[in-house]
Amino acid sequence: HIPRAQPDRRIEYFNNEMAEPESKAPEVEDEVEEVEDEEEEAGEAGGDQGADSTKIAAQLMKNPQVLAALQQKLGSIVGSPSGYIQSLPKPVKRRVKALKKLQNEVIQLESQFYKEVHILECKYAAQYTAHFDKRREILTGNTEPNDDECDWPSDEEKDDEEELADELKKKAAVEEKKEEEKSEEDLKGVPGFWLTILKNVDMLAEMVQDHDEPILNHLQDIKVKFTDTDPQGFTLEFYFSPNEYFTDSILTKQYTMRFEQDPTDPFSYEGPEITKCVGCPITWNKGKNVTVKVVKKKQKHKGKGITRTVTKTVQNDSFFNFFSPPQVPEGENEDDMDEDMEALLAADFEIGHFIRERIVPRAVLYFTGEALDTDEFDDDEGEEEDEEGDYDEENDPDFQPGEGDKPAECKQQ
Repeated sequence: HIPRAQPDRRIEYFNNEMAEPESKAPEVEDEVEEVEDEEEEAGEAGGDQGADSTKIAAQLMKNPQVLAALQQKLGSIVGSPSGYIQSLPKPVKRRVKALKKLQNEVIQLESQFYKEVHILECKYAAQYTAHFDKRREILTGNTEPNDDECDWPSDEEKDDEEELADELKKKAAVEEKKEEEKSEEDLKGVPGFWLTILKNVDMLAEMVQDHDEPILNHLQDIKVKFTDTDPQGFTLEFYFSPNEYFTDSILTKQYTMRFEQDPTDPFSYEGPEITKCVGCPITWNKGKNVTVKVVKKKQKHKGKGITRTVTKTVQNDSFFNFFSPPQVPEGENEDDMDEDMEALLAADFEIGHFIRERIVPRAVLYFTGEALDTDEFDDDEGEEEDEEGDYDEENDPDFQPGEGDKPAECKQQ
């Protein structure tokens, strides 16, 4: 609550005296002088007090404990109600309760909608399977697409046809055929397909380390399997060809989703959310585990002065840490989750959702970069909106105000 400022005594007196006859004008002058004298004396005393207050405030602001307490107090104010709702009459508050109950019923319908959408996803997943299986066969080289299956317009081919003359095209075709016969006899499928996708997407590229790339070259497919029974959710399946790094042919990551409202905060519902994820163990061959590294450390004995070398195994940055996520505390231990764990789980959930929603269904577009162009275009739109909001016409040399842009003249009443 901000107290209202008191009106200046001189102004209040002057306004009152304006309603009196002109004969009282000398009294006004004397009274004003007295008031001014009083205010000058009060100003001098207040000036001394103000200087002292400023010094005390400056000293207090240098105290870390005072600053911490002030910051905590300000933080508690953010997001606090203004008091308007609390000041409403009881009948209005009663109606607001009815509106909240209606809102809760709307959210329950929304929750049911998303449940049915998930069931629909499970239904259509079976129809997608045949297409994704054929995609895998082409990628691995087990199937060679025929001319009819390859009949898709290409901008590069159109440009080449326009630029090359007929003779050059014939010559290029002969040379290309020779090169294919020599160097592409052993080339099958689309090498490095999934690795290229992972490196193209910024969110996933941060996870991929140099020592991961030889392993990810063996990645043949990524599938999504939906679960329509409790617990509902989806599982990401990563298929690998035989390799020297681990014996597993499939690595999995299972995500559990919640479609209902959070009973502790029902109005925060914004659709289904991932609440839990479980990875899988990886059976690494000896000396091939890229998720750990051996660190050597020298230790010196204080008494004897003898130095010894100690080896210690620590976690190493790797894409394959994706299959060992932190465990979500459950039951009584739910409150034990710290900010770092929350951030890790939030990032993990976002990555899993992105692979499911974008990477798997549109893999070839992320391989060629076409899907990336679309994502970047969306980001640019957001940046343009921000720039428009910060536009400064005074620093724009091309700005030419029109007649309608001229500020209106101030008219005194």
